[in-house]
Amino acid sequence: MIQPAKPADLVTVNIDGKDIAVPKGTNVIEAARLINVDIPHYCYHPKLTIVGNCRMCLIEMGMPAVDPATKAPIMDPATGKQKINWIPRPQIGCGTNVSSGLHIRTQSPMVKDCREGVMEFLLINHPLDCPICDQAGECKLQEQSTGYGRGYSRFVEQKNVKPKRTQLGPRVTLDDERCILCSRCIRFSKEIAKDDVLGFIDRGSYSTLTCYPGKTLANNYSLNTVDICPVGALTSTDFRFKMRVWFLKQTNSIDTESSVGANTVVWSREGAIYRITPRRNDDVNDTWMADSGRELFKSVKSADRLTAVKVNSADSALDIAINAATQLFKEGGAAVVGSGRSSVEEQFLTKKLADALKASVSLVSRVGEGDKLLVSADRNPNVRGALVTGLIKSLPSQKLTDLAAAIDAGKIKAVVSVGEDLAAAGLSAAQLAKISIVYLGTHANATSVAAKVVIPTQSVFEKNGTLVNQQFRIQKFARAVPAPAGATDDTVVLAKLAGVAATDIASVWKLIAAEVPALTTMSYANIPETGLLLDATPFAALPFVEGETLHYKPTAPVAATA
Repeated sequence: MIQPAKPADLVTVNIDGKDIAVPKGTNVIEAARLINVDIPHYCYHPKLTIVGNCRMCLIEMGMPAVDPATKAPIMDPATGKQKINWIPRPQIGCGTNVSSGLHIRTQSPMVKDCREGVMEFLLINHPLDCPICDQAGECKLQEQSTGYGRGYSRFVEQKNVKPKRTQLGPRVTLDDERCILCSRCIRFSKEIAKDDVLGFIDRGSYSTLTCYPGKTLANNYSLNTVDICPVGALTSTDFRFKMRVWFLKQTNSIDTESSVGANTVVWSREGAIYRITPRRNDDVNDTWMADSGRELFKSVKSADRLTAVKVNSADSALDIAINAATQLFKEGGAAVVGSGRSSVEEQFLTKKLADALKASVSLVSRVGEGDKLLVSADRNPNVRGALVTGLIKSLPSQKLTDLAAAIDAGKIKAVVSVGEDLAAAGLSAAQLAKISIVYLGTHANATSVAAKVVIPTQSVFEKNGTLVNQQFRIQKFARAVPAPAGATDDTVVLAKLAGVAATDIASVWKLIAAEVPALTTMSYANIPETGLLLDATPFAALPFVEGETLHYKPTAPVAATA
C-alpha cells in the first residue's frame, strides 16, 4: 500500500517585509525565489554543496528580539510590532537555511553596496570580450553586472592575462580569463560525476582552474560543467562559436540512449540541431545528463540516412509500398519485430498490426554496463512502454532465436521490422534471404538492403511521442526539426499497414485511452513536462536487467485527469 506523503514542516519567514511559509530548512535563496525575489549568486547551485565563496548573495538577516531573562518579546514602540535584532554585518544567503521568525532584507542600502563591491572585484580582471563570448545570451555575469553593478570601474591597472583556449578534456575548452572561481565545476566533478579531477592552483588574482597532474576532464558527464558555468569560462568544444543562443529554438525532448529517460532540451535553427542540454526534472535526472546523449542528434544527417521509399530496390511512393507490403502479408506466416526504441504510440500501433496479421511479436533487448547514474544497463528507452501497451508479455532477449527457428522451419514467410536490424539481432544472411522483409527505419543496414519494401521513417527529433522510463514514468518528447524529404512518421506508416484510422498523435491517443488500461485517463496533451508515474505493480516481478540501478525511486503512481 502506498503511504501518503507527510505534510511539510512549515515555518514563517519575512523577506523584504513579506511573510511567507516555507518548509523548514529551505535555503534562503530558494525561499526568496518563491515570492519572485532574486538573490544574485554564482557559486550556489541547488544540487551541489554550499561553499559561499563568491559572496554575491550577501543579505541582511535578523531575528525577533526577546528579553534574555524572561524570553518575552521586546516590542518596538514606534511600530507596535516586535523589534527585530539585525545582524550588523551582511550574511551569505546561500549558506543560510530558513528558521521560524527569520527576517531578511535583500534590497537595503548595505546589501546594494555589498553587491556592487563584489561585482567590481569580479570584473577587475575579467576580459571585455562580451561581443565575441560564447556565453553571451546565457551569461549570469552579464545579467548581474547590469542589474547589480555600479556601471563604472575604478580599476586603471593592467588586467592579468591568462590562457584563452585550454583543453581540459576531449569535450570541454577553458577560457581562464573569464573564470570567476565559483568552483561549481570542481564540486560537480567530485560530488556528482565522482571524478575528482579539477582544482585551483596559485593564489589571488593568479588563481587558475586546471586538472590534476596526469588527469583530464574526460568522464561521460563532463559537459555538465559547461551547463552550470555561470560565465563563459567553460565551453563545449563541439558547440563553441557555432551559433548565438538567442537564434536557437528550444524543444523539450528525452535522452533515448537508455531507460533512464533524462529530460533534455534540443536547440535548433532552420532545421538543424546545434546542441542538446539537460532539462531539470528532480524525479528523473536532477539537472544533469550524460555526454553520450548529447551527440545523438548527429545521426539525423548521417550519410546512411534513408530518404527514399523502395519496393524491390526501386524508388517508389508510400502508398505503393504499403500495397506491396500488404501483398507480402498475404503469403501467410507473418511475424513482427517491434522495437524498444519506438514510442508508446508506435508500439501500440505495432500491436494493432500484429493483431491484424495474427503474427507473433518479438522485441530486441540491448544491454550495456550501467553507470549507476543516468545511463542504465537497459539501453532501450521504452521496453516498459511495450509492456504497458501489451505489445509484449515478457522481457525481450538480445537475439531473435525463436524467430530464426521459425524461419528455418518454413513457418514464417514475411517479417515486418520496425527499426531493428535483423542481422544484428542474430538472423543469418541465408535466413534473411528466405523471407520477405518490410523494413521501417531511419538508417540503412543489412536488413534494409535485404528488404523487399523499405519505408524511411523519422528520428525522435522529428516527431512527437511518449516513452516510459525505468521508473514506469511516461514522458513526452516533441518535434524539434522537420524530417528529411521522403521520411514518414512511424505512426502514419504503422496505422496504414494495420488499417487503423489514425492520422496524428491525438487520434492515436484516443485509441490508446480506449484500449490500454494503464493509460485510460491520459492524452498526449495532458501529460506534464515532468511526466507521470504509472502503476508498475503488474511488472514488479520482472528482472529487467541484472545490475540496473534506478537513480531515483518513484514513490507513488499518478494518473492524469481527462
